[in-house]
Amino acid sequence: MTRASRNWIAYLCENLASSGMMPTWEAATYLTDNLFGDKPNPRLLRTTCPYEDTTHLLHRLYQPLVEAATRDIPIPAAAMIHVFTDISLTGKSAVLVVYFPGQNQPHQLLLLDAAKAWELVFENSEDFNAWAEERYHWIKTSLTSVIAGVSVSPAIPSPLEAVKN
Repeated sequence: MTRASRNWIAYLCENLASSGMMPTWEAATYLTDNLFGDKPNPRLLRTTCPYEDTTHLLHRLYQPLVEAATRDIPIPAAAMIHVFTDISLTGKSAVLVVYFPGQNQPHQLLLLDAAKAWELVFENSEDFNAWAEERYHWIKTSLTSVIAGVSVSPAIPSPLEAVKN
């Protein structure tokens, strides 16, 4: 059974444009250049600022997924969610999505995802949409549990895969 997926490329493009990061045409070009083509992504491997460019790419991919989840699952006014990255230029970078409930309550890890940013290249938009939809559902499921007061383990697709390399 396949699950219906939104057009995440359009969603990310709109997010980049509406946040003022870049105009729509530039956002579309940025996403196309960075998400489709040959592996490894030559734009990340040949850049003069690989750390910064990798950080920007991962935030531009994950932050809209978090925002989409918070639109579906309202969070309390005092709470916030933050996306953290630990960038590796030789291996997998870590992306952490953390929920801060506010009022000095303990924070909760919603998602821990390991990704080689230069290998986040997809054959077509359906493959990217499936990838994004999966992460969106991990975040949404964890957020739903945390808001309901149930402590959750971070969403890790495969714990052994997450710690390899």
